Amino acid sequence: MSMFIIRIFVQALTIAFFFPLIPGIHLHGGIGTACVLALFFSIMLWAVEVLAAALAAVWTISTLGLALLAIIPLWIFGFWIMPAIALKVVSDFMPEALTVSGWLPAVFGGLELLIAGMLTGGLTSFQSSVRTRSA
Repeated sequence: MSMFIIRIFVQALTIAFFFPLIPGIHLHGGIGTACVLALFFSIMLWAVEVLAAALAAVWTISTLGLALLAIIPLWIFGFWIMPAIALKVVSDFMPEALTVSGWLPAVFGGLELLIAGMLTGGLTSFQSSVRTRSA
């Protein structure tokens, strides 16, 4: 639970300090607004990932597995699209807090949040590997 809070905080810092550097993304508020946006972004990213997995499963089953020939490369090369979709959805639901004007700024913002999530996720795996080696 504490890693989730750290991840939300790192994403909030990313939203507050790096999003204003991206042309086309406008944050309307301070660090408190960024914390709320980071929480909603995490929830929305989870929902987008669940929806993508469900659609992939249905498509795979309905084509008797042939869809995997398209799904696997899309999943490998398109993993960076999901944060952009989640960011656009968050900006559509909360336009008074965040404005994203186009898909290109959404992709750049999503990549920033993806990197922030990977850094905090990498920290978790690093800490767990240190614990298992020292035990």
